[in-house]
Amino acid sequence: MIDLTKMPYNLTADQIKFVQQKIKQMSIEEKVGQLFFVIGQNEDNVDLKQFIVKYQPGGMMYRPDKAQKLQKEIAQAQKASKIPLFIAANLEAGGNGLITEGTWFGRPMQIAATGRSKNAYELGNISGYEAKQVGANMSFSPIVDIDKNFRNPIMNVRTFGSDQNTVIKMSDAEIKGLTANQIIPVAKHFPGDGVDERDQHLLSSINSLSADEWMATYGQIYRHLIKNGLPSIMIAHIMQPAWERCLQPEIEDKDLRPASTSKLLIDGLLRKILKFNGLTITDATPMIGYNAIMPRSQALPTTINAGIDMILFNKDIDEDYYFIKNAIKNNLLSLKRVDEAVTRIIATKIAQGVMNTDDELCEATSPKLTLKLAEHKEAAKKVATESVTLVKDRDRLLPITPEKYQRIRLVVLGDTDDGGFKEGGHVANKFKNKLEQFGFNVTIFDKNNLNFHEIFEGGIQYEKEQFDLALYIANIETASNQTTTRINWIHLMAADAPWFMRSIPTVLISTCNPYHLFDLPNVSTYINAYTGNGVTIDAILRKIMGKEKFYGHSPVDPFCGHFETRL
Repeated sequence: MIDLTKMPYNLTADQIKFVQQKIKQMSIEEKVGQLFFVIGQNEDNVDLKQFIVKYQPGGMMYRPDKAQKLQKEIAQAQKASKIPLFIAANLEAGGNGLITEGTWFGRPMQIAATGRSKNAYELGNISGYEAKQVGANMSFSPIVDIDKNFRNPIMNVRTFGSDQNTVIKMSDAEIKGLTANQIIPVAKHFPGDGVDERDQHLLSSINSLSADEWMATYGQIYRHLIKNGLPSIMIAHIMQPAWERCLQPEIEDKDLRPASTSKLLIDGLLRKILKFNGLTITDATPMIGYNAIMPRSQALPTTINAGIDMILFNKDIDEDYYFIKNAIKNNLLSLKRVDEAVTRIIATKIAQGVMNTDDELCEATSPKLTLKLAEHKEAAKKVATESVTLVKDRDRLLPITPEKYQRIRLVVLGDTDDGGFKEGGHVANKFKNKLEQFGFNVTIFDKNNLNFHEIFEGGIQYEKEQFDLALYIANIETASNQTTTRINWIHLMAADAPWFMRSIPTVLISTCNPYHLFDLPNVSTYINAYTGNGVTIDAILRKIMGKEKFYGHSPVDPFCGHFETRL
């Protein structure tokens, strides 16, 4: 029995009565629909009204699109839905998580590098404000994972760093910013990403901490947030074997499960031990980390039976609905458990102001768009100024000026669109154009037209005749479905690697992954910027030219625990 008088609901007697009566009145089809959090539908491809009427989903999660288009589509979806919808987005680094023209404010690690929780508040506030303008009411953030493993390819700058106290401070502030705009925060990714070096999109990754280690770190974060009334948590396709074994000592390895299908981790650890009474939503279920554990026909009802309330995304939506309905029909999933999940869904919508007890959407989207983009850009500039971090400058190459280094060879690493749902853009031309405006002569290393004489025969003198300074920009973004965010040199003789770095001044700047010293430990000068947006690029250039101090502090160990990276 769910106590709706307690956090995070705090419902009145009348509100509780409404929720209970609503559940009794709903058909099985309506209840099954509420369990699903579907991908936001595009009106260019789907009849939105027909889709909503047919599937009756509990929520829709949108990928970035134009603000006016989203505003129209979301309004149509809400109008067609008998029960108001959760409308969510990945507002991890700004309003650009939902709106293509929205503010790319800064990745969480950039915010942490400022050391100021006020900036985390503004991350939530600006993201929430812009998303609210088009009709969103939920954010799949804050990210409360801990970046414990520098090899992890998916978390990295998406986290607030490697210290749980920083994560708590920054996530508290971000939540306040989101809720100030009536955006429901969904903390992720329980039981905690950042320990394994693998990506749960590709397999069920493992949080390998002992039960005590987990409770002192990730557990501390979740306990704090739950105590403060966190309304919702996203459940990942990540295992926590130590806690499953703690709760069921006789469990065999073959029966260990990722949290998204683990009753031990949800009903046991999250509900009973951590006392979480709120809404749980899986991470995206098309991920291999979800589907590789058991047949999908079993996994979906197992998820609900585990104590999770909503299923994010579908493969074949009709097939997925059938799997749940068939499990109910065959008594593999009880209506009592379905009612419990739907109770949490409806109660959260009431408690968080999505709907009222008249079955109405509390706040319809205004047809007028006021995004405040110029104002928000100024706030992002402040974060950029405070965050860029000078990790080392062994040979004192800074400041870089046209008088010292007229000719710059610009080598840009990464800077591609390959990978899943990257939020950044290309930085090569932005750096080149701005450096030229400052009076530098810039040549971009063209990996598609290699100079074979240089590769096989060019020595130090040859290189000195080409450029005065080599400026490496690593824009290697975290993204789903990739196994590494490390530097990947051209395989032919590592043609783009700075073999000459002890003879010609060489600077490395990362606009994403803060751990590149692991692959280039002997470089003289290394700078972490965490985000490759325009205002951060401007801040980088001001700082390397000596026009502004470096204020940022590393939220992680950029030396990766290796002595040689410090030299």
